[in-house]
Amino acid sequence: MDLSLKPISGRAFLAYPEMLDFLLLEIRERFFIDVKNIKNSDSDYSEKEISIFPDSSEPLLFGNLLYIPQWKEKKNPYWAATVLEAPALLDFSSIKQAALSLRNIQRNWTSYQYKLFRRAALIVESLPYINPKPRSFPYLIPESPMGLFTLVKKELILCSAKTSSPLAAGCLTFVEDKIEPPSRAYLKFQEALTRLYSAKGSIPQKNERCLDLGACPGGWTWVLRQLGCEVLAVDRTALDEKLMKDPKVRFIKHDAFTLPLEELGPFDWIFSDVICYPERLLEWVKKILASGITKKMICTIKLQGDIDWQIIDDFAEIPHSFVQHLCYNKHELTWFYCE
Repeated sequence: MDLSLKPISGRAFLAYPEMLDFLLLEIRERFFIDVKNIKNSDSDYSEKEISIFPDSSEPLLFGNLLYIPQWKEKKNPYWAATVLEAPALLDFSSIKQAALSLRNIQRNWTSYQYKLFRRAALIVESLPYINPKPRSFPYLIPESPMGLFTLVKKELILCSAKTSSPLAAGCLTFVEDKIEPPSRAYLKFQEALTRLYSAKGSIPQKNERCLDLGACPGGWTWVLRQLGCEVLAVDRTALDEKLMKDPKVRFIKHDAFTLPLEELGPFDWIFSDVICYPERLLEWVKKILASGITKKMICTIKLQGDIDWQIIDDFAEIPHSFVQHLCYNKHELTWFYCE
């Protein structure tokens, strides 16, 4: 271990872009840690407390990076793009020394900065190159570990070689097609499929039968057709005209949750982006799983008003499933199921 590296307690959580308020809310309401005033402090909280960091037991905020010294939970918050699971402080006196010390720990590093941008960029330039460009779909997320560091002072780095995501800063973006897709919802679906593909090794294949609920105007159906799938699309409003004319797409105008799916199945995949309360979605999901008409599902959990975290836990506790916030999600989570 580098002698200038000092392991510290707790964990640090990097919020998804523009999602810091949601992360703070989750920390407060799901994990019962008081961060209510951390963002709205009259002074620059991180500068004010940096003289005693990391001895302070109070949470510290560095831009969108939230450090909680007393973190004891095994679970991580959903609204953290990546988590510094073994945080440490690294003292250095030069750009060269900082880069060498990071390389001695492991190969892959990415940077998050809220200040000292140029200095951090010089360190990144001295590290192995990490391609920041949007990916082409379909994409398999690499398994190699990705460390994260941030400059909290001119000669002090907060870092962790062990993080919760192999992606740079935990985020995944795709090359956009601004002509063919009927809506930008296709990007969220591409990310969802990529996350499941990388976690479970499964992605819709050519000629597989898929059910797309809440399909209008057809962003998710469009992605499935690009993969060569046959799609039964259900919504109260018709799809984009091109999809309505596609012989591999069958459209049914109907309420998604009252459709007699047992009479229409089985399906290789079932997808739902329906706007509804999480309780109703959970009830419907359990019904579908009990019917046995599919072994693979992806559903958006739309969060309206106050979040009932027990409902989210109920989703996550379903065997063969997991819950995740996506880079393209807004006030919502995504539930994945794959036997």
